Parts: sequence; structure tokens; C-alpha cells
Amino acid sequence: MSILMTWGLLLTFSFPLTFLFWTPVEGQSHMIGSLQPIIVAPGDDIILPCHLEPQLNVQSLTVEWSKPDLKPDPSDRLSRVGYVHLYRGRREVVDMKIPSYIGRTELFTDGLKKGNISLRIINVTLADSGRYRCFIPKLNSKVKDSVVELVVDPNYGQTWTTEMPLQTPDPKEERDDTVWPSRSRVIPAVVLSVALILAVGGMAVYLIKHNLQKTRELLGKC
Repeated sequence: MSILMTWGLLLTFSFPLTFLFWTPVEGQSHMIGSLQPIIVAPGDDIILPCHLEPQLNVQSLTVEWSKPDLKPDPSDRLSRVGYVHLYRGRREVVDMKIPSYIGRTELFTDGLKKGNISLRIINVTLADSGRYRCFIPKLNSKVKDSVVELVVDPNYGQTWTTEMPLQTPDPKEERDDTVWPSRSRVIPAVVLSVALILAVGGMAVYLIKHNLQKTRELLGKC
């Protein structure tokens, strides 16, 4: 057999095998987090979303939540960085946890059966701000981790108003009589004006009647 025929047979059989090995396996679960930052006020509880799609039971797998931007302690010779939350052997491992997160994080036990690996943080502080990485080392997938950003904002949820508070006048404050005339001056003036109007009106009615009577008398003599 010639060399050309040998190479031809090798290429003929190797090409389908290569295609088979590089074709993605259907049904693999991919990790999905949140593309938008999670914003919360200090003191609130928050859930960092992360789940597998399609659903996959991960109760027997290791789930790691960490802060990728957190630098190791310079005094630590092994340059170890603790976890925000570590789930291994179907339980939480506290020994390798960052001290400030002890007693403040939890996974949803029932949710692990459906691939829900979201992390709940209780009573968040300003120091909790930053990026969080969810990672399953032995996940049979090309996408084994996801990053979620948490923003702790002291002003989040507060409403501001530009209205000025109502000012109640001091009852002891004396008013200027030129602006606020007292009732003792206003009432007599009103009474006097009404009396004057009635007097003038009465005089006018009397004069009109008197003139009409004289006019009738004159016409009667004629």
C-alpha cells in the first residue's frame, strides 16, 4: 500500500472521530447568575442569585462562594483566602470561612435538588460590597462559575422631599396694628359706616316723598 493511500485512510477515519470529540454534549447544565448589580441598603438581607440550567441536583457536589477580588492575608504563608460560604459533603464547612460571614450566610437546602445555589446574606454591611463568585469544581460543564456584583448603598431606598416644614406662628408674638387692626377698632368703624348709610338713605327717602306730596298739591290747585 502506498504512502498516499495510507494517509488518505487515516484522514478518512480520524475526521469523524475528531468531530465527535469536539461536539458539545447535550444536556449539560450551565451556571447562570445575574448580569445586573444587586443593590441593597445596610442592615437588609439579600439573595445573590445563581442557578443551573437545565436543573441538576447538586446536593452531593461542592459549592463554593467566594470574593475573587479579596486579597490573601500577607501574614499567611500559604496565601489562603477564606470562603464566603463553603458547602461540601452535604453540609456547610465553617472552618474555611471568612470570619465576618460566619452565621450570616446560607444556601437553600431544598433548592440544591433543583440546581438552585443562590446565597442568602443576612444583615449586610458596607464591607460586604464587591463581586461574588459561585463555583462548582466538579460540575460536568464548560461553564462552572458565575460572578454576581453586590452594591451596599446607604442611600438606597430613601426618599427625599423639597417641601419646607410648616411653621406655626408664636401665639405670644405681637402683631403690628397697622397690618392686623384689632377687633376693638374694626367693629365700631363698621357699625358707624352702616349707621351713616342708613341715615343718608332715610333722609333721601323722606325728601323724595316730601317733594312728591308738594307736587300733587300744586297739581290739585290747578
